[in-house]
Amino acid sequence: MIDFRSDTVTKPTKAMRDIMYNAPVGDDVYGDDESVNQLEASACKRFNFESAIFCSSGTQANLLALMAHCERGDEYICGQNAHNYKFEGGGAAVLGSIQPQPIENDADGSIPFNKITAAIKPDDCHFAKTRLLSLENTIGGKVLPLEYLAQARDFVNTHNLALHLDGARAFNAAIELNVDITEITKHFDSVSICLSKGLGAPVGSLLLGSKALINKARRWRKVLGGGMRQAGMLAAAGQFALEQNVERLKDDHANARYLAQKLSELNGFTVDMSNTTNMVYATYASSKNIKEIAETLKQQGILFSPSKQLRLVTHLDITREDIDIFLNALSAHI
Repeated sequence: MIDFRSDTVTKPTKAMRDIMYNAPVGDDVYGDDESVNQLEASACKRFNFESAIFCSSGTQANLLALMAHCERGDEYICGQNAHNYKFEGGGAAVLGSIQPQPIENDADGSIPFNKITAAIKPDDCHFAKTRLLSLENTIGGKVLPLEYLAQARDFVNTHNLALHLDGARAFNAAIELNVDITEITKHFDSVSICLSKGLGAPVGSLLLGSKALINKARRWRKVLGGGMRQAGMLAAAGQFALEQNVERLKDDHANARYLAQKLSELNGFTVDMSNTTNMVYATYASSKNIKEIAETLKQQGILFSPSKQLRLVTHLDITREDIDIFLNALSAHI
């Protein structure tokens, strides 16, 4: 299948599968899994954090961060389009008793600091305690500027807040900015990094922070049923992804730009050309039903999520040839 639905659909390569097959394993809940320990230790060095924990998903990593930073009845501020507010099942509220305070994102994905200031609650028993600002990078495929991240650090210092990064695609941001990932992560108290999107691992995310924060997150991971036993095979895949699949994200970005340009030339599609990473957003307006087109292309081995606002995602299993096949099939039915 040629699958544009998300970069979560990537499949492990033979080289990655070989690494997984031969990975040393142990009981990670006891701290005995050598491959998990290696991944967490190397991630600390790579991202320059004191401690790290291997999680089953990005959703879990973000939830652990929120629950480690905040207590019951506390509040975190995020963007209206933030994944940990909009697309993670309300976990912070349901499982953490943490109140989200979403603020509308600007067009570039940032959250205006004046609006954040207005949303911070007074120290008064009538209000939840505002504890944390959570940012996402990339967000909707857009990269937050380094200057904005530095300003966010100064802002939280001024207002006595912690700062979390949902960095599910932070490597995409770093590649696009042509900087080391630490130029992004250095501004944050905690960072989640997804290994199973563009980096191509089958499962898993990392949460990084201080020793105290990660110790608290580790306890919450156990409470949430996230304590994995012989997880080394998954951790080894994540290690391979970090070592082998970062630089090649450039290919995904180039393919996304190619897809955006070619799609904009088709009748009925208006493409947002402002995205610079691996996501293409397009508005579809035509008499042909996009859901029927999607079903037809599915029969031809091509998958995308149909709606008036399309999101098409490039990844390591999408080639330039695949894009041409998709565009030719699409043009035949619009």
